[in-house]
Amino acid sequence: MASNTATMGNLPSGVGICTTIPDILYLPELIFGGLVWILVACTLVVPANPQGWVMFVSVFCFVMTFIWMVVFACGGHHNKGSWAAADFVYHGIAAFFYLSASVALARVTLEMKDGTNFQNYQLDISAVVFSYVATLLYFIHTILSAIRWKSF
Repeated sequence: MASNTATMGNLPSGVGICTTIPDILYLPELIFGGLVWILVACTLVVPANPQGWVMFVSVFCFVMTFIWMVVFACGGHHNKGSWAAADFVYHGIAAFFYLSASVALARVTLEMKDGTNFQNYQLDISAVVFSYVATLLYFIHTILSAIRWKSF
């Protein structure tokens, strides 16, 4: 009987990252992070500082998650425990970054409520929702990576 979880002490590689937990979360993290990136880039950046942070977080996490996924798919981790720990640390940092960006974006969006540009307001609402979904995905990935790291 096939299992959808990685064997204790093994890091998946190749197509295995598409079938094991927590690695199956790479694609949803990329999709929702990319949506945040696109939606914030489509809006008028006012005020610049909080939305600049949101753009940094979404682009940084998108690029790093893609690189991380490619390293795992190519087997660059060589099934070492240090990579399991690094996976846990990276996703923890990403979850924290996305949480801070989500809160900042939500605050800016609430301030835009009475603004004149309704289209930017709607785009920002969508970006806030997707940002919190990305935060949740990274948080779940962090917890599952911690469990995998402890079992290594």
